[in-house]
Amino acid sequence: MPEKPSGPSGRGLLAGVRVIELASVIMAPYAAQQLGDLGADVIKVEPPTGDMTRHYPPRRHPGMGGPALNLNRNKRSAAIDLKAPHGRDALLALLRTADVFITNLRPQALDKLRLGYDEAAAANPGLIYANAQGFRSDSRYGTHAAYDDIIQAASGLVWLNHKASGQPHYVPTVLADKICGMQIAQSVLAALHYREHGGTGQHIEVPMADTMLTFNLVEHLGAAALEADGAFGSARSLSPQRRALRTADGWMCILPHSDRNWRDFTAFVGRPELATDPRFSTGPDRARNADAFYPLLAGLTPQHTSAEWQVFCDRAGIAAAPVLDLASAAMTAYAQEGGLLYEAEHPTEGRYRVIGRPVRYSADPEPELRPCPGIGQHTDEVLREAGFDPSLLHTTG
Repeated sequence: MPEKPSGPSGRGLLAGVRVIELASVIMAPYAAQQLGDLGADVIKVEPPTGDMTRHYPPRRHPGMGGPALNLNRNKRSAAIDLKAPHGRDALLALLRTADVFITNLRPQALDKLRLGYDEAAAANPGLIYANAQGFRSDSRYGTHAAYDDIIQAASGLVWLNHKASGQPHYVPTVLADKICGMQIAQSVLAALHYREHGGTGQHIEVPMADTMLTFNLVEHLGAAALEADGAFGSARSLSPQRRALRTADGWMCILPHSDRNWRDFTAFVGRPELATDPRFSTGPDRARNADAFYPLLAGLTPQHTSAEWQVFCDRAGIAAAPVLDLASAAMTAYAQEGGLLYEAEHPTEGRYRVIGRPVRYSADPEPELRPCPGIGQHTDEVLREAGFDPSLLHTTG
């Protein structure tokens, strides 16, 4: 493949890997952000108006919305109108220097721009071309639009919520976008490994519906895994009674999971006979009888304060944690010591909070944080590195 020009002086596990991102909203930008956090040189190609996420509130300045500050960190921005004269040529010049191309444009849009896999591979045969969309491109739904809520519904996730709570709720986070973003990053790393060990470039397709359906089936395939007419769903996970437990002064999650945990728990609340109750004596019994087990716990936990429960559970090796609101969870000593949320200075936006990396590598020279760029901040720089004259973007023919 063509020699890559030098990008930002990078370090990290993926230093030397160049990624071109042509994407919007959360899924694919989140995937590219993870690679950038690991040291890859990520070039975000966006329209002159910017990726739509840049305009989400809150924001201090146009094009620098709060979510974009973290989704676009450790990236360089090239503003290119792909429909304008030489716009496609500029992107192809970047792709010739790249290891990876990540996009969530629908296949029809890519074909219209003449930026499908065949065209990209003709420019760079070693390219790893990762395309994510709602549904498999060769399926009956291949042309359908999809967003996180659509995929939550199509993959059974809304049904699971309805089964457990009686209401067809969406999960209150863009779960499908983020899980599929991680699937994209994982798939890209596998393809890089394959190419590094004598393989070739290739086309990766990550359908959101397929990714989320297989994700949901891990525990919820249930009896259907073994019986043709078996029921789907995990009894424990779907129990309407599976909820946080009230203590004398608050709410906690307390999970006496092992049989020894259960014996210690029943002794602590003065109900040792429950340890041998046939409905609850073993883990499978407790899971099978979840609709009775959880209300039983709920009737016992108000005997003690949250602090008393935490002391006992820690001593007995029982998993337990207080119920925290999101702000409290992000600001605990645990989160702060781990650098999971910290403050930094942005060159145009001032002080802001950065979401830290959750994974630690013993041999990783962690890259320095490069803040979210302005729209098109690096257009001329990255095009010149690719041997393309940026002035051509301003011609009319």
